[in-house]
Amino acid sequence: MSALLQAAVRALRSLAEPGVLWHLLWPALLSAVVWIVLGALFIGDLAAAGEILLPGLPWLGKWFVAGGAWAHLAVSGLLQILLWCLLLPLIFVSALLLVATVALPLMLERVAALDYVDLQRCAGGSQWGSLRTSLRALASFLALLLLSLPLWLIPGAGLVISVLLSARLNRTCFSYDALMNHADTDELARLPQIYKGDLTLLGAISGVLAFVPILNFVVPAWSGLAFVHYLLEALRRERARPLKDIPQE
Repeated sequence: MSALLQAAVRALRSLAEPGVLWHLLWPALLSAVVWIVLGALFIGDLAAAGEILLPGLPWLGKWFVAGGAWAHLAVSGLLQILLWCLLLPLIFVSALLLVATVALPLMLERVAALDYVDLQRCAGGSQWGSLRTSLRALASFLALLLLSLPLWLIPGAGLVISVLLSARLNRTCFSYDALMNHADTDELARLPQIYKGDLTLLGAISGVLAFVPILNFVVPAWSGLAFVHYLLEALRRERARPLKDIPQE
């Protein structure tokens, strides 16, 4: 836990460095604008399409038909609220992917030069590897999100599901990016597995903070930097240990 707290504090400090915050903030602003515009254009039509499908559902369809105009009004409102809530994780995920594939690699050089100049660069990863990892993680996230949509009708389930999926996405994308310049191929594969628990917790914290208004614009940037500090510090510790003391997967 002390390592997580140290990474979180260092990430806040890095955000205050000249030029860093803006380069990591624009992905969140761009994602929010794009998804809000798409929501305004299409959520009404999607909710209407959902109403058309409801009568065909077993027990819910009978209630919907028998409820008349009030049922239509209530369901339409509920579907629109649900769809707008669904935009929150989509905004966060889009911003996270832009940070992971574009902004963070650019800022990683500056962070490493300030805090990890002693670490040897082994270049076990690459920009192509970062993009491939992010796209795979995104495909998995979207598939699990779609499969979980019926559970979002349970009060509170949407928040829990979103946090869990975001934790997994954060861990997958940012772990690779944080290590790709300094770790060798073995370290790049091994360290995220050794520290999987802490990295999942860090991703979950980021997922929760993504639901806090205003703060959610900074969360993808802070999260990416926290992963950088956590894993580069872990890499420094691992390399300083005798080989026999290094934990295995």
